[in-house]
This record gives sequence, C-alpha cells and structure tokens, in this order.
Amino acid sequence: MNFNLSEEHLMIRDAARDFAQTELLPGVIERDTNQTFPHEQIKKLGELGFMGMMVDPNYGGSGLDTLSYVLAMEELSKIDASASVVVSVNNSLVCWGLDTFGSEEQKAKYLPKLAAGENIGAFCLSEPEAGSDATSQSTTAVDMGDHYLLNVTKNWITNGGTCEIALVIAQTDREKGHRGINVLIVEKGMEGFVVGEKEDKLGIRGSDTHTLLFNDVKVPKENRIG
Repeated sequence: MNFNLSEEHLMIRDAARDFAQTELLPGVIERDTNQTFPHEQIKKLGELGFMGMMVDPNYGGSGLDTLSYVLAMEELSKIDASASVVVSVNNSLVCWGLDTFGSEEQKAKYLPKLAAGENIGAFCLSEPEAGSDATSQSTTAVDMGDHYLLNVTKNWITNGGTCEIALVIAQTDREKGHRGINVLIVEKGMEGFVVGEKEDKLGIRGSDTHTLLFNDVKVPKENRIG
C-alpha cells in the first residue's frame, strides 16, 4: 500500500498551511481572549473552497476526498482551533449530511451558499439532560399534516449564533424508538427559533457556541432529510 500523498493532496495541504500562517495566525490570541468570531477569516476560507470541500461540484463544492479534508483540517487546527471547528461543523455535520441524504431540492437550495461560506450551518443534537445521546433526547416534532411543530432546547451548539441553517435532530415518533428520530432543516428567521446565551468552550473561545431554543417552530415537511 502506498502511503505517499499525491501532488493534489500536497497542494491542498500547503494551501491550508499557508492560509493558516498568513490569515489565521495574526490576532489568534486576541480573538480567543476576547471570544471574537473570525468572520473575515471564515469568509476567505469559503472563497477558497474550504467550507464545502467534499460537496459535489454540481452544488458549488470542491468535490475533494476525505484525505484532502483531513489534511486541511490539520493545518488549520494547528493555528486556530476556533476557526477550524467552524470549518469542521460546516463540512462534516452539515454539508456532508445534506449532500449524502438530502433531496435534490434540498441540495440545490442549501448547499451552494453553505459550500461558499455565504451561509454557515449548525448541527443540533446535544440537550441539557441527554448530552449527545440521540435516543434519550426530549426533542419533539409533532406531525401537523403539512409541517412539524418543533419544541426543544439544544445546548453547546457550534455556530449557533451565526448559522443561517440548523440541522435539528428530533423525535417524530417515540413508539419507533431510535427509528423515529429524524433530521429537520430549520432556517434562521423561522418564528420561534431563538438564539440563547453564548457558551464558553475551553480552547475554542473564538467559535460561536450558543444554546438554541425552538418554541413551536413550524418546519415544512419538505425540510425533513431522508
């Protein structure tokens, strides 16, 4: 087995390393100390294709493989863990889920702006009483015919305050147990979607971590993934 990196992998690694040194390193300590979200740096990462690395090019992504993504994450994380966790959540938890399991309509609607860094995504699983145990969550999404009525509080959500799109893990049928768990796409601006207090995470204080509250949010049926 050949463990040598290809020329493309080396190019991507070096591009990420150069960006980390020239764009992330200046001011990294101050951003962490002051809990400042790296808006300018994330915008530039989007322009360079790092916010949608594995997304299909048909939806505005870079269409790269997992190794390319890992190499880039290593280089960004060496310098600024706050910026890298924003990139990680947007790529791994939001874009990947949509690209892999979303409908054609969902992909066309949401992926281009997420991959370009114009919009930022959040992944909402953890809850105050359940942590990241999806089977123990209290989230309810009641079937109301043409929409779900979503009620829950989600904690420790990376990109919570800056996200335009949130993928919310919700229980739509408790009798089915884990098979009744679904993922709903919730857009910022939907009535009842409230950004709560900012939370601190050691070492990534420049990231945007919040409690998110969903109070009787009406989520259209077409926003269910899968």
